[in-house]
Amino acid sequence: MKHLLNLLAAVALLVWGSNLVRTGVLRVFGASLRQILARSMGNRFTAALSGIGVTALVQSSTATSLMTSSFVGQGLIALPAALAVMRGADVGTALISVLFSVDLSWLSPLFIFVGVVLFVSRQDRPSGRVGHVFIGLGLMLLALQLVVQATEPLLAAPAVRTLLGSLSSDILLEITIGAALAVVAYSSLAIVLLIAAMAQSGAVPMEVALGLVLGANLGSGVLAVLTTAKSAVEVRQVTIGNLFFKLLGVAFVSPFVGLWIDHVHPYMTDRTTSVVLFHLGFNVVISLGFIGLTQWVADAITRLLPKPQDSASSLRPRHLDPSALSTPTLAISNAAREALHQADIVETMLLGVPEVIRNNDLRLAQDLRRMDDRVDELYSDIKYYLTKVSRESLGEEESRRWTDIISFTINMEQIGDIVERILIDIEDKKIRQGRSFSEAGMAEITELHQRLIANLRLGMSVFLNGSVRDAQKLLEEKARFRDLERAYAGTHLERLADQTLPSIETSSLHIDLISDLKRINSHICSIAYPILDSAGALAPSRLREPVVSGDRTVPQPPPAP
Repeated sequence: MKHLLNLLAAVALLVWGSNLVRTGVLRVFGASLRQILARSMGNRFTAALSGIGVTALVQSSTATSLMTSSFVGQGLIALPAALAVMRGADVGTALISVLFSVDLSWLSPLFIFVGVVLFVSRQDRPSGRVGHVFIGLGLMLLALQLVVQATEPLLAAPAVRTLLGSLSSDILLEITIGAALAVVAYSSLAIVLLIAAMAQSGAVPMEVALGLVLGANLGSGVLAVLTTAKSAVEVRQVTIGNLFFKLLGVAFVSPFVGLWIDHVHPYMTDRTTSVVLFHLGFNVVISLGFIGLTQWVADAITRLLPKPQDSASSLRPRHLDPSALSTPTLAISNAAREALHQADIVETMLLGVPEVIRNNDLRLAQDLRRMDDRVDELYSDIKYYLTKVSRESLGEEESRRWTDIISFTINMEQIGDIVERILIDIEDKKIRQGRSFSEAGMAEITELHQRLIANLRLGMSVFLNGSVRDAQKLLEEKARFRDLERAYAGTHLERLADQTLPSIETSSLHIDLISDLKRINSHICSIAYPILDSAGALAPSRLREPVVSGDRTVPQPPPAP
């Protein structure tokens, strides 16, 4: 029992080390890796090469699959290109398994020591996140050594030999077990390395080890499908297409396992090398042999799993892909895109307000008010989605972006609530009362409204690109809008003094309306504050230093905006 527990602990350490490397690389290079993938989709061969490189760094074809799937879901790349990336991703994982099969156990203490020093001393800096990766690499090398040590005592147990002997007679059983292990471990790389270590120690016969390797490859495809089971159809098309390729590969290669053992294995220096090179050969063969089928498989998968027609369901969140939560950089990007979707709905609500006023359109007013429910739902969905993103896995910049998205969605939700109240006031105080604004009053409202829409679009641009210059421009618009609101309130009072009847009838609504537009503008302009604050462009206070006069302090007036 003790030896079995030691083996299980070593396997758990191997899986955990692989997870540390994957999350660490994504934290340091996540944005760059996504750009590499996005820019290499010119043809299927460059796409496959990018898949090899990205997966070699991330050490997880599943993580590459999730990133690529998200691109398809966002409409950035086509399905055939995504499937070509996955052909390269499998080769990348196999190359890493070959690297780890070399005896690098002497590097384990060095990696762990350097990694811990970097991580503890500079945890919030890029060098600290690199230390996170070193710790994972060191633990993986240590775990492989422990696996070999733990399996040797188990070989003496008759029950273990009987169990392993029963596996050698059924290739389907070996494939099934290998696939199940890869799904449970959330890493086909870790399982292939485990199989190689156990084959080297004699814990499993070679024919069983190769069958388990085929199963591990199949399991990585099943894992990606399970991970994206609740995602959009476009995302699931990638993982199902990738699983289809793996099924074809396993069906094609499994009859030739005996040929590898008879004609290739005798020329290998050891069993570990034979296992990992079989793993590499399998992925190279199916990648090169099947890359020409990407378009055909894409067409078949599209017919099997068609994209649903636009309907009421399209009103739900478009970009909050649950499968991306394991890749925090990608999840943050998805949340930002959904926040812009929320802002688009708010813009539609605002654009409809003048038409409601001019045409006394009660039906349009009710439709616009119902849109606020969608804004509120998106706010809740985005907030809940972001709470599931591990803050510990985020770097300093990503944590700031996390906060910016929450702040942006709060502002959009509050703007939606204000617009809903404006529409209710228009219905109650104007449309149902049969009243109209004066020409001058309507012109003022139109002017404020046009500035508001321009500021909203500028605010969305600031949120998207983080431009300090645009943020400063947006903050300047806040002062101009405030001055206009004051000026128009004054001209409205002048019309009241002149006994202008429409102005008298709509006075309360007019004052409330321009005040509400000012509040909306304040929420829009607040988008600029986080950008300017992070750039150090905000002053601590808008107040001047107080002047002491006698025994009391006389505050100076604030500077003119």
